[in-house]
Amino acid sequence: MSKNTPIPQDLVEFHIRESGIREIGRAGIRELAKLINDIEEASGMKFIRMEMGVPGLEPAKVAVEAEIQALRRGVASKYANIEGIPELKKEISRFCKLFLNLTISPRCCLPTVGSMQGSMAAFMVANRNDHTKEGTLFIDPGFPVHKQQCKVLGHEYKSFDVYNYRGKKLREKMEGYLKSGKVSSILYSNPNNPSWICFTEEELEIIGDLATKYDAIVIEDLAYIGMDFRKDVSVPGKPPFQSTVAQYTKNFVLLISCSKTFSYAGQRMAMMVISDELFHRKYPDLLRYNNSDMFGNAMIFGALYSLSAGGSHSAQFGIAAILKAVNDGKFNMQDEVREYAERARIMKQLFVQNGFYIVYDKDVDVPVGDGFYFTIGYPGLLGQELLRELLFYGISAISLDITGSERNDGLRACVSQVHKDQFPLLEERLKIFKQNH
Repeated sequence: MSKNTPIPQDLVEFHIRESGIREIGRAGIRELAKLINDIEEASGMKFIRMEMGVPGLEPAKVAVEAEIQALRRGVASKYANIEGIPELKKEISRFCKLFLNLTISPRCCLPTVGSMQGSMAAFMVANRNDHTKEGTLFIDPGFPVHKQQCKVLGHEYKSFDVYNYRGKKLREKMEGYLKSGKVSSILYSNPNNPSWICFTEEELEIIGDLATKYDAIVIEDLAYIGMDFRKDVSVPGKPPFQSTVAQYTKNFVLLISCSKTFSYAGQRMAMMVISDELFHRKYPDLLRYNNSDMFGNAMIFGALYSLSAGGSHSAQFGIAAILKAVNDGKFNMQDEVREYAERARIMKQLFVQNGFYIVYDKDVDVPVGDGFYFTIGYPGLLGQELLRELLFYGISAISLDITGSERNDGLRACVSQVHKDQFPLLEERLKIFKQNH
């Protein structure tokens, strides 16, 4: 065990035992957050907090002002249409055309109570449209709660770590699962949580081709849309556009979060975009659970209605306003969040200088970009061992073990809650860690 650590080791061990967490490397994100809160309170020392992927920037003012005005008009006393207010549906449709180069009718653009509700609803419909199929193929590593949603719903799922199957190798790997005919949906995030890898156009085309061939629905999680800062996708209507599988198949549901790119996490508002073809497609097996066999109607009046009966009325006006500003070229969505890339660049340097290495370091054959997350390992330590050790130094992260990663040597670090004035403290603690190891 290490010596002379910034946080007393016996105090950390006590709170781990008190937390009821059996294996620190298998602890959920919220469990870890509660543990860190308890240790901070007991020790009186602040952690470098990298465990939770929550925004660390101010919300977009144009959205806040629009929501305030909507509240003053009295919308809080009225239910919003479950399909979404017309202003929002129109701007989502415009956003898809201007930034993803997709033609989507407003009818197929829906608000959801965060992307978490969107994925839950997507599973409820996409995994129930054919009684001969069983569930989801996860292209990992990924967000652990998506698998938890499948478990709650009683859906089967399979997964694989994509890192060793990039490029052309992806086709054979995916087809090994899809040829069984049992996969009803495919889910991944792009940019990826936790590794920050981004699929190439070749890989997205492979995913789209296979989804069409085997009639599986791709649920593409765009929680970090526009945040691969290696290319500028911020100019409306001009390439390059945000990369998406929707260019290569009609079997798609896109989940577009407002939490990170627009720093609007607290209002729990996101967008679901369904291709017009899929929205209107009829699946007789949906009648087992819904009053309609049409995919879009089953999504709205079956899944979304049963989950929340609609999203926040005022927040819909807020998101509609920011999308309009983005669509009109008055608000640059990448400029607002580019701060995360700068933090990641500096933080990665600090870790590497003190003996750590980047676990997911390549996007096929180029260095992974700087953004919301990065992954770290330390020679000679498994991820769960490293997680426990870092707690003694007032540094928190999550283990890759809970993300579907095959790399048991690493952690996911989120940059959003670490501000630049904490960098000297981070460097100091990492130097002590290096000395002790």
